[in-house]
Amino acid sequence: MAGPFAGQAAVVTGGAHGIGRAVAHRLAADGARVAVVDVDATAADDLAGQLGEGHLALGADVADPDAVAAAIERAASDFGALTILVNNAGFGSTKPLGRFTDAEFARLLAVNLTGVWHGIRAAAPHLRSSGRGSVVNVAGTVASRPTRGEGPYAAAKAGVVALTRTAALELAPEVRVNSVSPGYVATRMTQAVLDDEALRRRIEGRIPLGRVGDAAEVAGAVAFLCSADAAFVTGHDLIVDGGSGLPSHQSDEMLKALLARWDR
Repeated sequence: MAGPFAGQAAVVTGGAHGIGRAVAHRLAADGARVAVVDVDATAADDLAGQLGEGHLALGADVADPDAVAAAIERAASDFGALTILVNNAGFGSTKPLGRFTDAEFARLLAVNLTGVWHGIRAAAPHLRSSGRGSVVNVAGTVASRPTRGEGPYAAAKAGVVALTRTAALELAPEVRVNSVSPGYVATRMTQAVLDDEALRRRIEGRIPLGRVGDAAEVAGAVAFLCSADAAFVTGHDLIVDGGSGLPSHQSDEMLKALLARWDR
């Protein structure tokens, strides 16, 4: 298949749903052979079938280092090489910081942060030998602008950004390592909030572009970082949030009201 990723092979963790699913579709549409890795093996298999012949579905929990290593080895063996790794698998949980149990905190870090390390460690030899390897880790705006109720998740995503930069140093020059930090994007994780019309309007009112993001838009950012157009980009965290991190919530509403007078 022709496209910017023709002849390349990719592994996408958490690839069966949400952002990961959009990334798998985008990379496949651009010519890559894609291994969809997900703890939901049935959904991964369904997606690989939709992508068409030459793609692969593998069930694995990214918190399990042996399962991740086996999935990546299988993908590299079936495809004959590995050039792209997208560490997307993750989940969130919301409650006051003091209400998380030790087990809940550990699980959030195991999937959202340690799982990224498992992927990088297992894929690095294959990516290096390809001579044009690229890793994109999915972090989040909570890494730098934490929200109430998401302490362990935010800590894990901040760790992903730091891990990305360290890996970029250590794996250069053969492998580039970057991250993307999505803001509010319509996925299963945000569906309950977005289904509430009043909450959705409030969220969109704080985003300069006036709407929540789409998973395909995050996939576009991932594809850019994997592409030759980003050949001199490594160790970068690309924020994809519609500008929501720009306003100062301390004064923005007041200043917006003052500036509106100039339009009268």
